[in-house]
Amino acid sequence: MAARLVQRCCWRHLGAFVSTPSALPASLLVPAGKAVMARALPQAPFALFHTSSPSSWADGFSVKEQVEEGGNPEHRVIRELIETATSPQELLQLSGLHDLNSNQASLIISQLSRLAAEKKLETESILQDARFQQLISITDSQISQVWNNTLVNLLKSLYSLGMDSSRREMQSVEQEVLWRLRRLTFRQLASLAEFLAVRQGKESKLLNEVIKKLELRWTELEGTRSVVTLMAKVGHVSPALMDRLEDKALELAEQFNPDDIQKIMLALAYQNRRCVPLLRALSYHLIQKHPELSLNILMDLIFAYGKLNFHQPQVFQKIATDLHPHVAAMTPVEVTRCIRSFALLKWLSLPLCEAIAQYALDNTKQLSVTHLCSIILSFARLNFQPSGNEDFFNMVHEELQDQLDNLEPHGLTDLVWSLCVLQQARAPYLQRVLAPQFHTRIRGDQSLKAQNLRLKLMHINAAARLESPDYRGPFLPAEMLSAVEPAGEKVTLLQSSLREALAGVLGSRDNGRFDVRTIYGWQIDAEMVVNNENKPLPLKDFAAPHLLRSEGTKPLPPGARRVAFLRWEFPNFSNRSKDLLGRYAMARRHVQAAGFLVVDVS
Repeated sequence: MAARLVQRCCWRHLGAFVSTPSALPASLLVPAGKAVMARALPQAPFALFHTSSPSSWADGFSVKEQVEEGGNPEHRVIRELIETATSPQELLQLSGLHDLNSNQASLIISQLSRLAAEKKLETESILQDARFQQLISITDSQISQVWNNTLVNLLKSLYSLGMDSSRREMQSVEQEVLWRLRRLTFRQLASLAEFLAVRQGKESKLLNEVIKKLELRWTELEGTRSVVTLMAKVGHVSPALMDRLEDKALELAEQFNPDDIQKIMLALAYQNRRCVPLLRALSYHLIQKHPELSLNILMDLIFAYGKLNFHQPQVFQKIATDLHPHVAAMTPVEVTRCIRSFALLKWLSLPLCEAIAQYALDNTKQLSVTHLCSIILSFARLNFQPSGNEDFFNMVHEELQDQLDNLEPHGLTDLVWSLCVLQQARAPYLQRVLAPQFHTRIRGDQSLKAQNLRLKLMHINAAARLESPDYRGPFLPAEMLSAVEPAGEKVTLLQSSLREALAGVLGSRDNGRFDVRTIYGWQIDAEMVVNNENKPLPLKDFAAPHLLRSEGTKPLPPGARRVAFLRWEFPNFSNRSKDLLGRYAMARRHVQAAGFLVVDVS
């Protein structure tokens, strides 16, 4: 650390008054032929100058590089020719016109890569060119003399040009970078990590080594740009590094602009990292400091909040208000993405939903069946009925009536289920999904996807029986109505509190049932029967048409009523579908239609 500090100070001091290499003391100059020896003796203070990279200037080169390149007129000319070249041929001709060193050859290769990317050129012809092979040979023969920043750019350029990773020259560059990782600046490490994460992914040995260095040197991290870039491009490779980046982002939260917040939120969303302190800080500064946000940022923010299921009512209200004027000019993809995110968050903005319903009416021809189904499903989750209910659903039925055969089973089931939630399911929809040939394919399938499909079919079957008096069938067979046991579901605090409260009211366990799974697909948290004096009666004596197998056969006595307790529970940090608003509304309707007095418990 001390040697590095002395080195950095010395070069900055020298760079202030030295313009040519000849002005330097002879003891400070390292001959080209002695470069390898200099690398082998890191304890020698002046030997470090050649192989390490001190703090970089704006262009990414160290003071030593500036001194050497700027002092030689021929080097300056070559550098200008490289920087001003507008075609690969101009660059490749330089190898025949000048006696190039390894740094210049590396710069030409980097410029070739840049031009190929900008002009979308075919790289194979460049790689096969004899002059390019000569450049590679020059670089390889003097690889230890290539400056750090140039070396990093060389490696990225060779990857971009598509050079075969099994070639000896390519492996030589990779190995040289690997040896020099400790000497690279944090900025160079971050740039290399960002590139490798995109190009090679988690399996890259070099990327893993670079990330280890970043994890050890994370205290050198400065500026919002580096934090944002690393979180977006590299964070998913290393959870440990992402932890450090989140801490740094929390520290810099006040300095982030809307674009930075957008990128960080997306990075957290794609990695499913729910860092609550950071999300709260970003939300606060979003409200306090950024009154105007672009449509793209608004869309990405609500997507990220929905993906992370993170509730910030003030932010949601702002986003919904800001999105409302944009709806008419949005694309179908943007509209469906927007409403789907709000549905996942269970956040109902009436003006926004009305605007989206009107958008669907005004742009019917531009909406695909998939887009329309997505809007209907989102409205169902929010239990939203447009003010122009009749016009909207007439349009829906007209557009979908000839498209049902083109929907895959799960998409068709979601559509019919959503229409049942909104009480708009007509007989043709019900017949499609309740027909034997539709549901026989999932019998015996114990996968989670099949269980969810079966549960929705039970809800649809209940809607057909309880809310569609003109519907004559078909219905699900009895073997499809057995209770679906959710895997690993835990008893919530509200459930346990309800049981404790009812224990004293019921008097005897025979007077109540808990966690009742009905043939309608809904779970009743607690059930009891009371007489005309509101006193509990033993349940097992009476017929229970809502159960697949009833213990008793007696009808309820005159004046007696069934009472069902349903949880009105919407935990902010749970994304289980059972907690969606539309689902609860349909459950409540069906339980009431089955003859229960419903008590909402919250």
